[in-house]
Amino acid sequence: MLNVSFGKKRTVTFVLAASLALSALTACDVTFVMPKTGTSSPNEEEIKENASDIPAPVISIENDVPPVITAFEEETEEEPVAEYEEIYDPENKVYSVATADPASVTLGFVGDVGFAAGYATINKYRANGSDIHNSIDEGVLGKMQSVDIMMANNEFPYSDRGTPTPNKKFTFRADPKDVHIMKDMGVDIVGLANNHAYDYGPDALIDTIDTLNDAKLPFVGAGKNLDEAMHPAYFHANGHVISIVAATQIERLGSPDTKEATADSPGVLRTLDPKKAVETIREAESNSDFTVMFVHWGTESTDLVEQSQRDLAKAYADAGADLIIGAHPHCLQGIDYVDDVPVFYSLGNFWFNSKTLDTCIVEATLDENCSLKSVAFIPCIQRGSGVASATEAEKARIIEYMRGISNYADIDDDGIVTRSDKDHNTQNGQNTSPARRPAEAEPEDAAEEIPALPAPEQMPDEAAGQPAEALPDWAVNAQ
Repeated sequence: MLNVSFGKKRTVTFVLAASLALSALTACDVTFVMPKTGTSSPNEEEIKENASDIPAPVISIENDVPPVITAFEEETEEEPVAEYEEIYDPENKVYSVATADPASVTLGFVGDVGFAAGYATINKYRANGSDIHNSIDEGVLGKMQSVDIMMANNEFPYSDRGTPTPNKKFTFRADPKDVHIMKDMGVDIVGLANNHAYDYGPDALIDTIDTLNDAKLPFVGAGKNLDEAMHPAYFHANGHVISIVAATQIERLGSPDTKEATADSPGVLRTLDPKKAVETIREAESNSDFTVMFVHWGTESTDLVEQSQRDLAKAYADAGADLIIGAHPHCLQGIDYVDDVPVFYSLGNFWFNSKTLDTCIVEATLDENCSLKSVAFIPCIQRGSGVASATEAEKARIIEYMRGISNYADIDDDGIVTRSDKDHNTQNGQNTSPARRPAEAEPEDAAEEIPALPAPEQMPDEAAGQPAEALPDWAVNAQ
């Protein structure tokens, strides 16, 4: 390479073979810069003999400065880019994802999704032409479809078989043909560990698993047997592996309506006793670079986080979870950190009924080493049996509300969440959720005994939309 400068602003570059470069030396004084191979300077014959073994020299000539020849240019090695390989192995729950950025992986999470037949969300979806763009706005859809791995809580079975669980107030079942709606939303994996996956019994749960497999939509948290229910999902991305585990704490009874899977019967993975879930997290952590725990827990219609949730979060983090995402209360709950592990206690309803509620998307970004680079809380609104982006005013209100119900977490105006050394919670033990149930009317006689409220595990589910004769108006009609 010959760089010849004329004045200060013009440069002409030539590529010469080693022999031609030597000829150029007869016209000017030069200085050689060569690798050190001994104490003696090389002569012309030695250079000619070795010319075929070395790269063409670089000659730099500038005004009033003796030219300099460098025998070779140093080359820098580029980091190899992991090639994408298509993997879809539902038996071992191993999948691959082509990321938008070879140096990062983005994960997205939303809460409860319900479009069981005959209910508010699916009725409005059909009335709007069965087009997901008419139920979820472009801002929300764009975010869901742009993240590399998107997860939602699938709060119903897909089946036309089975019978409703006896004496259960609300039971859900979706048409298997509607499974495409999840994929239309941009969902890449669903959680089945919840208290409605078993609403129509074992046959409907088996149909759900078959339907999801046929649609090539991965799932976690339930299975045709316990091994499948406990099996983590593994996503290969950018040469790394991200694992996802799901389990449910609901219902909190010794003999729940939602059955736990056994060695030879279908069901969900339960975490009322966390032993099996902790074992699953440890397995996932040992086989991956980043582990997510998606858990169904807590009490409905309250933003107060229970001690049982905090205890489980500590157990999950100690087992190796790098991010903990919660659902079930049907409203938002606060954010906290267990050591360096972010915990989102409840993402609330996402697309579940017609009630107007604050909701969100959580987006986590992993860096080139598959470590958590950033995590963001993105406010949205469930409204009119659909989901909309929060306006600027709504976004500011929701973020300010989240600051007051969170603990050791800072949330900036853009929703970026970081660990804090200060506890920011201002609830003072009070349920401040806009979704809270109306307070019990105070008796006329203050001394009169007030009946005890049902235990949390016995409290009925928030309606996701039952037939009109069984539900209040807000559960069936768009607002």
